[in-house]
Amino acid sequence: MKEKYLHLLIVVGSLLAAFCSCSDDDSFSTSRSDLLHFSTDTLTLDTVFSGIPTPTRSFWVYNNTDANLRCASIRLKRGNQTGFRVNVDGTYLGASAGYQVSNVEVRKGDSLRVFVELTSPMNGAHEPLLLEDDLLFDLESGAEQRVALNAWSWDAEMVRNLHVSNETTLLSDRPIVVFGNIVVDSAATLRIPCGQTVYFHAGSGIDVYGRLLCEGTASENVTLRGDRIDRMFDYLPYDMVSGQWNGIRLHASSFENVISYTDIHSTFNGIVCDSSTVDRKKLEIHGSIVHNCQGDGIRAENCHVDMYNCQFTNTLGDCVNILGGNIVLQHCTLAQFYPFDSQTGVALRFVNAQDHPLILQCVNSLVTGSAEDVVIGEQNDSTTTFQYLFASSVLRTPVVDDTLRFKNIIWEAVEDTTQGGAKHFKQISMSTQHFDFHLDSLSSAVGKAAPQYALPDDRDGKSRDTSPDIGCYEF
Repeated sequence: MKEKYLHLLIVVGSLLAAFCSCSDDDSFSTSRSDLLHFSTDTLTLDTVFSGIPTPTRSFWVYNNTDANLRCASIRLKRGNQTGFRVNVDGTYLGASAGYQVSNVEVRKGDSLRVFVELTSPMNGAHEPLLLEDDLLFDLESGAEQRVALNAWSWDAEMVRNLHVSNETTLLSDRPIVVFGNIVVDSAATLRIPCGQTVYFHAGSGIDVYGRLLCEGTASENVTLRGDRIDRMFDYLPYDMVSGQWNGIRLHASSFENVISYTDIHSTFNGIVCDSSTVDRKKLEIHGSIVHNCQGDGIRAENCHVDMYNCQFTNTLGDCVNILGGNIVLQHCTLAQFYPFDSQTGVALRFVNAQDHPLILQCVNSLVTGSAEDVVIGEQNDSTTTFQYLFASSVLRTPVVDDTLRFKNIIWEAVEDTTQGGAKHFKQISMSTQHFDFHLDSLSSAVGKAAPQYALPDDRDGKSRDTSPDIGCYEF
């Protein structure tokens, strides 16, 4: 009898405990002191181009109280006026729901994830304008909490699959954003004037069958870059990430291209010069930068290319890759410190092959990097011309006993693996991807260029003195 009574008490106690537990789980606090916590109080989408959807950002909503909480509504304060789009834990705050969601439960110790995107409307201004909204959390207690949403919205001129069939100038008082390729016909010329920045969407680039003229100056560069103007991480803008767009390709029919004071960066390949002939100049590039490429910086096959006062730096492939042709490198800085992969190409590769004879002159140039040997020459055909001269230059490569081809060379000590070639420059930060290839005062390149080969000004337009420096920058 006692056992039956004890068993009954246990059953009744269990049912009461279960009832109380359910009751607790189904009750929601109405105290205004019980509040949600957020992983951020302001979600910023950086600067965005008007009319172009942004990548998705997110934040977390936590219930760190000892009570269940319920939001009577979660809503965008300005509805559809700003272009922000919000998804709360799988529920989209769309027009049909009035840009809100109701009765959202956040039980004690639980959390929600909120996703935010933006397609900002055109603002009619020439400068970026601040776009703001609030995501409001209205609790059943009557308390209202908010997370601020903001971005700088910038109107741009959109160019889609531009076909250039005559002389055309790519000019706008707003940013130019390119989708698809710009194709320059064989009888056409595309000019990009000084001071113009062109933003290329992923997969976009310039295909030149005719002629390309980038007409930058030392004080007003042309800039060719990717269109991501937000950040991958807080410390890393997408503009510093390689492979954002496809770069420039000069096809076989293209000659007399001139790229002056142009900053080309964060491409796949920077400039590709297709095989043509050495009897006509394919490309003259001076005062320019090709930096941070996921392929080669400049690749030239069997053509005539002159490079003056240029910086070719940080590529997954080779900074400069030459297969045959007639090539001049004068007062150039080639530096291989690509930060995103340990298996990289070299700073300078020059090769001959059958039907691709090579004539190369490299004078007053700095060729360095982090590896022990960043200068590679390969003779692939002993019956074809393989002619090269290095003079008054710094080379990070083992010493070559050849005074006919190497004159007044500063051979960089390859056993110095602590800093490598980084000691030449103002800043080489592999961890933060910040690089400044202006010369440091301790560089062996300072004052060692040959005056008879010196160009009058450096890449910044600074006059060279009577004891000029090796590379594209004067200290």
